Amino acid sequence: MTVGEELIQNRKEKLEELQKKNVNPYPYSFALTHRSGEILHNPQYQQLESNSHTQDRVRVAGRIVLKRPMGKAGFAHIQDGEGRIQFYARLDQIGEENFALYKNLDLGDIVGVEGDVFKTKTGEISIAAKKIELLAKSLKPLPEKWHGLTDKELRYRERYLDLIVNADVREVFRTRSKVIRSVRTFLEKEEYLEVDTPVLHTLAGGAAATPFVTHHEALDMKLYLRIALELHLKRLLVGGFEKVFEIGRVFRNEGISFKHNPEYTLLELYQAYVDYEGMMDITERLVSSVLKETAGSTKITYGDHTLDFGAPWKRITMTDALKEYGGIDIGAPEGDLRKAALAKGVEGAKEISIGKLMNVLYDKYVEKHLIQPTFVLDYPIETTPLAKKKRGNPRLVERFEVIVAGMELANAFSELNDPLDQRGRLEEQLLLKKAGETDTESLDEDFLNALEIGMPPAGGLGIGIDRLVMLATNQPSIRDVIFFPHMRVEQK
Repeated sequence: MTVGEELIQNRKEKLEELQKKNVNPYPYSFALTHRSGEILHNPQYQQLESNSHTQDRVRVAGRIVLKRPMGKAGFAHIQDGEGRIQFYARLDQIGEENFALYKNLDLGDIVGVEGDVFKTKTGEISIAAKKIELLAKSLKPLPEKWHGLTDKELRYRERYLDLIVNADVREVFRTRSKVIRSVRTFLEKEEYLEVDTPVLHTLAGGAAATPFVTHHEALDMKLYLRIALELHLKRLLVGGFEKVFEIGRVFRNEGISFKHNPEYTLLELYQAYVDYEGMMDITERLVSSVLKETAGSTKITYGDHTLDFGAPWKRITMTDALKEYGGIDIGAPEGDLRKAALAKGVEGAKEISIGKLMNVLYDKYVEKHLIQPTFVLDYPIETTPLAKKKRGNPRLVERFEVIVAGMELANAFSELNDPLDQRGRLEEQLLLKKAGETDTESLDEDFLNALEIGMPPAGGLGIGIDRLVMLATNQPSIRDVIFFPHMRVEQK
């Protein structure tokens, strides 16, 4: 038997002893009066002199993270949702039976403590226990005796341990919640209506991505987990709502990296009667407002960089960016451009369309150089069939991406509302799909029917919430800001 197995066996034996004594190690509830923060930050208690007691009776609960028995007395720290607080257990104060319970407690056990607030000789605000109640017996020891949980794969797989052990991780996820709340508050002040749209789709549309496929048994039909929120939100513009947004989970059956997870949280918003210039304005205002509220400033540290989100952000066309960072002239003849791409080792440079080739070159040579918040404007029409053509250049569309620290944060269009143009482009996508291309749009007849009824001119914007949280919390990987990132199944 290993040391770990012995520890678990010992805890199970303690559990059995408690049950023999008719002690329920998993009671139903515990009536709290305070949490640790309310006591520790109370000015009245902070002003107490050392070794002085109050008559204030409190009831707190939490997980034991430190225990120091000393004969007929002992100290322990419990951790709740607000922090850690110390309690002092003494035989003559809590009685033999309760003190025996205290002595048998293990690190990780969850307990409720009732007692009086006092300040120790060393000046620590604590609770003089009058009664201790076991609320949940922990059958497995905490990792490394609280020296820290550093194995990243274990942290992601067993996030509950990560949250118990690492206070900074708990703070990251509190900030995540604040970011989402801040986004929602900003948009509500801007008079956007929050809506919910279906997660199960009959077609995978709204983005060029590989979907997850499922099956509805009762209707005997194939369904797809949504890859975007776009097409249903545009239907709401047709229905008369002029400003809508949704914060929701989307699912893409693609690779995993430091900035990609198969499911992630996406904000999409749509506003009637504006174009992508209007979306640039709201993007700058929304992101800078959220960062100021959650990170404390529009200037933040991210990795080795100091990023400035104060408006205005830099703007550059994709054509100019390719010329500046990749030395690639998009204005060159098609054959010359393909030759240049082949010389740079771009796979499939002979076969893919010129527009998609531009996109591949951009991903390879440009994005990594864009550190400060930057709007990259005007993309090839082949890559974005749901956006309006660029005024003055029908080979391009009015689309932008926001790139920060070498990663995409936002994507927006002047939304295409011409039903005939939209049908033609989606039919072209269908031909590409039949020819074997995977990153194509679906032809959604119901969406086209909605456009034929009439959708006002509009701008649409998508922001990756997880990446926004990465920036707000200075986290290098999307896995650090998703509670339960996807992992390969562990082989036991």
